[in-house]
Amino acid sequence: MFTRLLEGVDKTLVRNLVILHTLVIAVSNYLVTIRFDLFPGAELPLFGSFPLAAAAFTFPIVVIATDLTVRMVGKEAGRAVVAMAIIPAIVASVLVLLALGDEHAYRVGLASGVAYAVGTMLDVYVFQYIRERMNAWWIAPAVSTIAANIIDTYAFFYTAFYPAPWVGPVAFNNTLTKIVIGLIVFLPAYGILLRYLNNKMQVVVAPVKAKAKAKAKAPAKKKVVKK
Repeated sequence: MFTRLLEGVDKTLVRNLVILHTLVIAVSNYLVTIRFDLFPGAELPLFGSFPLAAAAFTFPIVVIATDLTVRMVGKEAGRAVVAMAIIPAIVASVLVLLALGDEHAYRVGLASGVAYAVGTMLDVYVFQYIRERMNAWWIAPAVSTIAANIIDTYAFFYTAFYPAPWVGPVAFNNTLTKIVIGLIVFLPAYGILLRYLNNKMQVVVAPVKAKAKAKAKAPAKKKVVKK
């Protein structure tokens, strides 16, 4: 099904990315059930005591991993990785929550699939669109991090928990926290990893290019015509 989209892409890399996405989604869907006040007893303007779900600290990994995938292997392969990870991520999330006795397990699993598909696909397209128009390495992942986290977080919380009264504040605070963590922590990590992978690819590709260049310069062998 994904053969055309993944043509020429390292299959081990794809497998590892699908596993990473699945694990992060499953862990995040467990952590979303753990809600707490970041500033207990405080009454901050607009934020109150800043209620959060613990998943705000893990999900930005998926966004940055998706951006890195698109950067290294292209938009089509990025779409394939997202599509391949959706079903395992939903199944893993539901099984974890059922094992913990969570009454919202199936609804959270559905919400996770919807939010993951919409948010991550948006991330792929936004990232690629900006990357094609901006030269600086950090602009595309920064903008796509903001856009994907807003869409994903609101889609997830309102699908999974509406009409609970805490949905709006927790969704807003989670969105803000995920964006801040993504930009401050994971964006620099993305830059470091991108440089490392680029250098590694140059080391691998350089001898191949040199060999191909030498072969192209080599004089063609003359055919001997037998009389």
